[in-house]
Amino acid sequence: MDRLSPARLDEILETAAGMRVLVVGDLMLDRYISGPVDRVSPEAPVPVVRVAATTAAVGGAGNVAANVVALGATCRVVACLGADMAGELLEAELSRLGVRTDGLVRTDERPTSEKTRVLALRQQIVRFDVEDDRDVSVGLARSLAEKVEQLASESDVLVMQDYNKGVLTPSVISSVVAAGARLGLPTVVDPKQRNFSAYGSVTVFKPNAKELGDALGDFIHADDAEWMEATRQRLGCQNLLLTLGEQGMALQTEQGTAVRIPTAARGVYDVSGAGDTVTGVAAVVLAAGGTPTEAAILANHAAAIEVGKAGVATVSPDELRAHVAHHGAR
Repeated sequence: MDRLSPARLDEILETAAGMRVLVVGDLMLDRYISGPVDRVSPEAPVPVVRVAATTAAVGGAGNVAANVVALGATCRVVACLGADMAGELLEAELSRLGVRTDGLVRTDERPTSEKTRVLALRQQIVRFDVEDDRDVSVGLARSLAEKVEQLASESDVLVMQDYNKGVLTPSVISSVVAAGARLGLPTVVDPKQRNFSAYGSVTVFKPNAKELGDALGDFIHADDAEWMEATRQRLGCQNLLLTLGEQGMALQTEQGTAVRIPTAARGVYDVSGAGDTVTGVAAVVLAAGGTPTEAAILANHAAAIEVGKAGVATVSPDELRAHVAHHGAR
């Protein structure tokens, strides 16, 4: 079945409001400095931005968490923050969004990952990054794994959101996968290449086409069910959900079913954060008892809504209902 009735959609979204999601991964603080440009600096051939606004938002695993709570579910995040002002601001912003922060580990070993974008009107002209993207230390990884052990039993689904910033080391990944297996919880991962083969038999493995192609050293054949099944088996995951940008998604299930989901987007304003939206929505749907196919369909609709908004954004249950009703439940 690759369609959702209105009654089934309502059932999933209503159940989702009671779900508990644990997100493990790389947190980032996204800062934006914007304003008009009307001259070039006399000191160097660079534009002078007259600052009109400065804003900050959660990024990385924090954006997955924001998408989870936007659907009415509760969310905790296991991640590390530096002992710095950026970490304090990021934790405060998570709390403001309604994300529970008792899984955060503060450390003076590394700074909070922070990305500052300077925009002339809406055109980004430069970005500054503050981060240490090496794997966290053995001691810090142990602290993160202990948080996973502590909080997994109070969760309905476990999510790993990897941005290659060092949190998802093999030992932390193992703690999440083991907790999911022990507790019978679905596990969802949005991987990056550094630890691509470390996730084992997760419920849903969700790379994008470039990530998967780079990791395999092969061309992607999303419309070839035999290739998708061979790749799923090679990765060892239960369900392979491959995101294809403007071409939609391809799902290969452990039952051998291939589902091709065309894009539901009608207009693309900004693709920032769309992958996080897919991860968060798919996880909530699985927690609510949805099948991998239902999770993929609703995540595809959510991504279509998100890319139609400016910047990184979330999607509400009412927006999902309206979008599915208008574009069809596939």
